[in-house]
Amino acid sequence: MTALTLSTAGAATLRADAIVVGVAKGARGPVVAPGAEAVDTAFDGKLAAVLETLGATGAEGEVTKLPSPSGIKAPVVLAVGLGTVPEQDHAFAAETLRRAAGTASRVLAGAKKAAFALPIEASEDAEAIAEGALLGAYAFTAYQSGDRKDAKAPLAEVALLGAKPRDKAYKAAAERALAVTEELNRARDLINTPPNGLTPEIFANLAAAAGKEHGLKVQILDEKALVKGGFGGIAGVGQGSENPPRLVKLTYTHSKDAKTLALVGKGITYDSGGISLKPAGHNETMKCDMSGAAAVFAAVIAVARLGLAVNVTGWLALAENMPSGTAIRPGDVLRMYSGKTVEVLNTDAEGRLVLADALWKASEEKPDAIVDVATLTGAMVVALGNRTFGVMSNDEAFRTAIHETAEEVGEQSWPMPLPADLRKGMDSPTADIANMGERMGGGLVAGLFLQEFVGEGITWAHLDIAGPAFHESAPFGYTPKGGTGSSVRTLVRLAERIAAGDLG
Repeated sequence: MTALTLSTAGAATLRADAIVVGVAKGARGPVVAPGAEAVDTAFDGKLAAVLETLGATGAEGEVTKLPSPSGIKAPVVLAVGLGTVPEQDHAFAAETLRRAAGTASRVLAGAKKAAFALPIEASEDAEAIAEGALLGAYAFTAYQSGDRKDAKAPLAEVALLGAKPRDKAYKAAAERALAVTEELNRARDLINTPPNGLTPEIFANLAAAAGKEHGLKVQILDEKALVKGGFGGIAGVGQGSENPPRLVKLTYTHSKDAKTLALVGKGITYDSGGISLKPAGHNETMKCDMSGAAAVFAAVIAVARLGLAVNVTGWLALAENMPSGTAIRPGDVLRMYSGKTVEVLNTDAEGRLVLADALWKASEEKPDAIVDVATLTGAMVVALGNRTFGVMSNDEAFRTAIHETAEEVGEQSWPMPLPADLRKGMDSPTADIANMGERMGGGLVAGLFLQEFVGEGITWAHLDIAGPAFHESAPFGYTPKGGTGSSVRTLVRLAERIAAGDLG
């Protein structure tokens, strides 16, 4: 776990393995960003010229390492690009600082301490830099050993220069950054864990342990309780596996008068597709199909750590979708917890089945709002790509608020519709509804299916994170290869907005 400190030390005098400075893209070449004045002075005011000689332009994501001159105790200066110089009197955007800090942390993997002398004008800047640095320092090494594990060791300590350790706003910013990033990295660990190391039962036990640590009430329904309780969706999906399903409820209570936000996460710990088996090449990353449950789990704990004035319940719908003699078949009909019957036309459309039960169970408590999170459809990846999640809702204002919240914290999202005409495609001659509809607009069809299992009059939104939940390409900014923890920051910020009364 990477440590975070706020330091009043000068950039030239702080002892560290490296000092990180920002360089921006100016009209006539690279420009040293605010915060690096002492370092520039040590270079006789020629740091920008030296960087330009080495090929630096200041473009976002660009990294240049150079040895420190005399007068600087850190042996290495790492210049990270911030992009175009902001217009006059405009600070660098929080996401720009976040990504730059994340890039620097990744480059400095294995170092004991790095001092970040990036532009800080307010506590919000310090928080963004801290978040980026702590997220960029992430590495998943639980299943590696020896030299390979040592080579991936994350940066051990991040020191923020220019932050004010005695200022309440800066201290609060640092505490928030630690809580959010540590829980987001917890979600990443879960997503990256191989499926034989994270069955529904193991996930539920981890939730129970974390809940006890952070003062949450935890309730777990095992396979017998799910069958007895009529949870046909979760029990049905899980019945094909030797690792039985679970439904976990995490409860954080602030006060009786606080608004209540229910979060529901899809937790398919491994998705083979069931009898509708996935083709070769599509199974290898299906350990990530529990990313929604991981995000909900992490968000609830972060909310508890921050002590927010909102009541939050997290529902983890956990199952393993496997083909076997006991698995559900295309053509089977399941009776859901709501009482509705569902004809299963494709067993690989299982996420909506487990979510449907959890959504109805969450609805019984009549929360002020419900948000579900799921790696639900490949169609959403086709529509929005690998870095953007879709947002659907039965309330346009709430959908807009979530989209704005995601953009505020640096997560890419896009509002999507729920066209009523697509509902007819899920009509079933046998049951109340089928779990498949029209192929075109499949992500929207899935949203319409889920909407059928939201209690009347309850504001609800659906986040399809199938694209950004698991990153298979080269790392960038603070985003690693593998599990990303997509939507955790959005959910936490949404809870903060509700607590502050920003949302009705």
